[in-house]
Amino acid sequence: MAEAQNSPKPSTSLGQGAPPPLGSTTAGQIAVAAESTVATRMSAPPSFDVADFPVPHGREEEWRFTPLERLRGLHDGTAVANGGGVKVAVDAPEGVTVETVGRDDARLGKAGAPVDRVAAQAYSAFEQASVVTVPKETVLTEPIRIAVHGEGGVAFGQQVIELGAFAEAVVVIDHTGDAVVAANVDYLLGDGAKLTVVSVQDWDDKAVHVAQHNALVGRDASFKSVVVTFGGDVVRLHPRVTYAGTGAEAELFGLYFTDTGQHQEHRLFVDHNTPHCKSNVVYKGALQGDEAHAVWIGDVLIEAKAEGTDTYEMNRNLVLTDGARVDSVPNLEIETGEIVGAGHASATGRFDDEQLFYLMARGIPEHEARRLVVRGFFAELVQQIGVEDIQERLIAKIEEELEASVA
Repeated sequence: MAEAQNSPKPSTSLGQGAPPPLGSTTAGQIAVAAESTVATRMSAPPSFDVADFPVPHGREEEWRFTPLERLRGLHDGTAVANGGGVKVAVDAPEGVTVETVGRDDARLGKAGAPVDRVAAQAYSAFEQASVVTVPKETVLTEPIRIAVHGEGGVAFGQQVIELGAFAEAVVVIDHTGDAVVAANVDYLLGDGAKLTVVSVQDWDDKAVHVAQHNALVGRDASFKSVVVTFGGDVVRLHPRVTYAGTGAEAELFGLYFTDTGQHQEHRLFVDHNTPHCKSNVVYKGALQGDEAHAVWIGDVLIEAKAEGTDTYEMNRNLVLTDGARVDSVPNLEIETGEIVGAGHASATGRFDDEQLFYLMARGIPEHEARRLVVRGFFAELVQQIGVEDIQERLIAKIEEELEASVA
């Protein structure tokens, strides 16, 4: 069992307990879990200019887990868009505006600037951006669906989802096919708005996907992100949240299933820059196969002016076979003691033999028992999706992965 439960600083903060154990093993076998506020300090400040970021060499804090040689040139400028990278289709309910805009549109970059060289390269290289707008006080009863299908090339993208005041919407962004993609996705929430975004990474085996997600959450607004990652050779996502008014809430959920040879990396940053806001982060992953590598970095910064903050983050990983590796690093930096609560936890383990024995003693075959344990592990996050066909597809994908592990 490798488990980290770190108390926040200063001592006036309120910590919360770690989740129940998943199994037993040693930290060196499958995981690294540590606390380090250095992860919130990038090697260069945010910028829209690629020249402001040095070419990474893998020694930088924000790149030390990433296999740079497998990014296909996204990190050093050798990847060039060829016009055949991806095809994007938007299916939106009546009342939603879908636009293709030029680089001079004022909404582009409003949610946040790039924080690494790949994100800056994506911002500098795109020619046109897609902007989806839900007018104020519009409550959608059907989701907005954005299909991003890779067609074998290199692509750079910029997507903006904007909700007016008191609007409510669910957006599903579905990534499939094969491509090398770097993108920025911005979410702009007006006061009192409610947005749920489900981002599915179901790429083919050779795809590379690096993206920064920026959410700017207005006063009393609610933002929920559900990230689901299965496919691709390398997937590196960087969800970020900042607040534009008091009373705002953000929930960041994630589910990933890392298979043989895959590298899946999720680096989150929640900047509590406004008083009386909340955040809750829960990411869970399962891994199987040789050189399956999952990385989760959870950074929460509570600035001195963010009094009344209530935040918690947690990462749990279930290692199904030998040869897999998890790096889980929760970070919590607090600059004021006037908060409601703050805490974080990380837990990584193998199957609990007692759970398997309990199920098998009641006549359930081992394969079926393992399947039930994994489904139970992910059940909490599957329910957060809220889109029935995506939930069914996700459960089927988990079943497919588990079948492959015993084939």
